[in-house]
Amino acid sequence: MPRRPIFVVIAWVALICAAAAQTLTFPALTGRVVDEAGLFDAATRAALTESLADFEAKTTDQIVVVTLKSLQGTSIEDYGYQLGRRWQIGQKDKNNGVLLIVVPNERRVRIEVGYGLEGTLTDAISKFIIETSILPRFKVGDFAGGIKRGAEDIIQVLGGDAEEWQRRAAQNSSPEITRPDANTSIWPAIVIVLGGIGLLIFCATVGGALCQTLLQILFLMLLFGRRGSSRGGSSWSGGGGSFGGGGASGRW
Repeated sequence: MPRRPIFVVIAWVALICAAAAQTLTFPALTGRVVDEAGLFDAATRAALTESLADFEAKTTDQIVVVTLKSLQGTSIEDYGYQLGRRWQIGQKDKNNGVLLIVVPNERRVRIEVGYGLEGTLTDAISKFIIETSILPRFKVGDFAGGIKRGAEDIIQVLGGDAEEWQRRAAQNSSPEITRPDANTSIWPAIVIVLGGIGLLIFCATVGGALCQTLLQILFLMLLFGRRGSSRGGSSWSGGGGSFGGGGASGRW
């Protein structure tokens, strides 16, 4: 049985590598409040969106609130900075974006801070906001209230009260703050690439109808199953900002 042309194998490897880079799926950036978990009523969502839009108009800092149904098996730290980079929250020349991420089903919350704001909205301040303003409300089931208060505190810090918040955070005993481990987060991609290459080698060597079917299934999975969306349904978008894992997380 003739072997498959080498360029076909190369094409399949490229597709597998592309899929490995997208092992997480992301919701579409539909506005300044992306409520995938359904925590807000229409009035609360509109008021929060207006507050974030007004702050951006004054400072150019972009703050986005996002609630998620699942972290898809990864840590909130890993998901957070990848989401920030995918959405490109913040201005490209300032990297002044912030994400407030809430995953109620997994009881996790995170403030993800863009490169340009790490010196103002520090890890310690982010942790302080989570522990004193957000988590107490979450623990009694007030998700909308906790998110609203957290967003207000972030706006206060970035609006010029950073020194006072830093003093308050320093007085608070802060536990260890976790940042994403790039070496750990890359392993799922490596496993996918190696597994795909192994399948290609097997099919190129053995051939047969079964391999053709497996390759067709793999192609459909790569094409439709694992593509995260970063745009859609809104005239507003991120400004090209980037993230490096700054911020803090909490659980309740």
